[in-house]
Amino acid sequence: MSKTIFITGTSSGLGKLTAIHFAKQGWNVAATMRSPEKEEELLKYENIKLFKLDVTDAAQVKTAVADAIEAFGQIDVVVNNAGMGAYGPLELAEEDAIDWQFAVNVRGPINVIRAFLPHYRSRRGGMFINISSLMGLTTAVPTGSLYNMSKFALEGLIEGLYYELKPLNIELRLIEQGGSAGNNFNSSIVWSQGEEITDYDAITEKVKASFSQAQNKPMDDPQMIVDAISSLATGESKKFRTLVGEASNGLVAMRNSMPIEDYLETIASNYK
Repeated sequence: MSKTIFITGTSSGLGKLTAIHFAKQGWNVAATMRSPEKEEELLKYENIKLFKLDVTDAAQVKTAVADAIEAFGQIDVVVNNAGMGAYGPLELAEEDAIDWQFAVNVRGPINVIRAFLPHYRSRRGGMFINISSLMGLTTAVPTGSLYNMSKFALEGLIEGLYYELKPLNIELRLIEQGGSAGNNFNSSIVWSQGEEITDYDAITEKVKASFSQAQNKPMDDPQMIVDAISSLATGESKKFRTLVGEASNGLVAMRNSMPIEDYLETIASNYK
């Protein structure tokens, strides 16, 4: 019997690549997105079914999960992939942006996990793979406090859940990735548009410039992340946390090699 994977945020980027990868490997795929009526590429695969899902809408999450279970009979692996980034000085952040960052990157996975727990508990098994970021283990750029907050929260959520779900044979995994080719990070960033305060202009422009330059440099192959997801889903890897890519491994290693005060000053010095 073919296994089934449920993936959030499959309209583009990593989510779509992951859906196609598992479909080609013979898995059934429940591919979710906010606007499935616009999707064409995934419909080419007979073992992929599309489901409408905005992870911030708890009622819609419950409906999508129930529909996916009904369509496939059972779900073996859930990939919490959907996420976005709010950047800019915290003082300038709009109230809606603060709430939205938390809603997508933290409350979204909570909604999905809670909706699947009755199904997993009844089966005494299942796996949640959560796409985090190197920003969930350390900081890397100024003006990213909200995004860092959301990924640090995700890390704590999943680590804390380990204790209550392990006795039920429900597995938890985290993937720490640092950006990859074909995933236009700049297009998914929402910058703070608050009141006019010029004190933050210099550092904000330096961060924007560094992001633009990063898009033009060689980046990790996104297939590395897909392969990491596949390795966890198939049981080949049993790691709770998997660091993927040069940036993730390099920055986390640097963070672990020195006191936090030295690390923060090292990062800050890059933006003087």
